[in-house]
Amino acid sequence: MTETNIETLIRSLVTPLLKHPDALTISQEDDGKYHQYIVDVDPDDVGRLIGRQGHVAAAMRTIVEGARSQRSNSKKVRLLINDQRH
Repeated sequence: MTETNIETLIRSLVTPLLKHPDALTISQEDDGKYHQYIVDVDPDDVGRLIGRQGHVAAAMRTIVEGARSQRSNSKKVRLLINDQRH
């Protein structure tokens, strides 16, 4: 079984939702417990990415978490959307 490139997966999920896909940046940070992927988009696209009551963001988090390696020593994946409006 092959490893999934999480950043590529996130990019393929997020890009169709954006009006300004050229402003998309994804950065990764590792801490003791998580692989964190921070998604930055144009401020006009933040609402489209989060969705009503957070349903779109929750669905993306479910997909990304399900794609991680199932090895017992594998860190969990955390997807953060940088809301620059506040």
